[in-house]
Amino acid sequence: MILYPAIDLKDGQAVRLVHGDMQQSTVFSDDPAAQAQSFVDAGCEWLHLVDLNGAFAGAPVNAGPVEAILETCDVPAQLGGGIRDMQTIERWLRKGLARVILGTVAVEDPDLVRTAARAFPGQVAVGIDARNGFVATKGWAEETTVRVTDLAQSFEDAGVAAIIYTDILRDGAMGGPNVAATEALARAVSLPVIASGGVSSLADLIALRDTGVISGAISGRALYDGAINLPEALRALKEPA
Repeated sequence: MILYPAIDLKDGQAVRLVHGDMQQSTVFSDDPAAQAQSFVDAGCEWLHLVDLNGAFAGAPVNAGPVEAILETCDVPAQLGGGIRDMQTIERWLRKGLARVILGTVAVEDPDLVRTAARAFPGQVAVGIDARNGFVATKGWAEETTVRVTDLAQSFEDAGVAAIIYTDILRDGAMGGPNVAATEALARAVSLPVIASGGVSSLADLIALRDTGVISGAISGRALYDGAINLPEALRALKEPA
């Protein structure tokens, strides 16, 4: 299982939110590229980036910090937040991003996801952010009546690289991930599923790994706070379940 250190970008800084609330943010670094490089130096194989302002604005806002991270770090990175048209997808991939994450448009314009996945095989992931089993969009600000499993299954044949599943009520709260819901989703689809939200300890990572069906986990606050030792976690996740 791959561990993806998360760098959430708000107003050019690396922050973490609680329950996706932009008013409840903690700044962890004024230099996101240096923060990203520290994760790389610790041995991470991927980076998970989120343009929080972009998620609300519907277009990239923190392009500068993202580009600095791509120029500084030599591991692949995936980015979500404000990526809602083909031009933006193409621009980010040209700049060296390994994978774009499409969230809001997966609900509002699923044909775009399918078109992008065909055009860029292996470089398009679907981000499904959920509250009580239903999908939320536009930076988690709007709730839908779409069920998580239904949305994920609708992309089974689209050629997307992965599903990134975030339980909003767990995110940033250090209360542990929703292992049961994430495992259920992973068993309901053939696509790789990456867990996000609430991953706050090595035990959480091991629990996700030991399901045998979850391909990755994203963690942010726990890495910044030191609740998870990144080199130790990376070693543990290479061990068999």
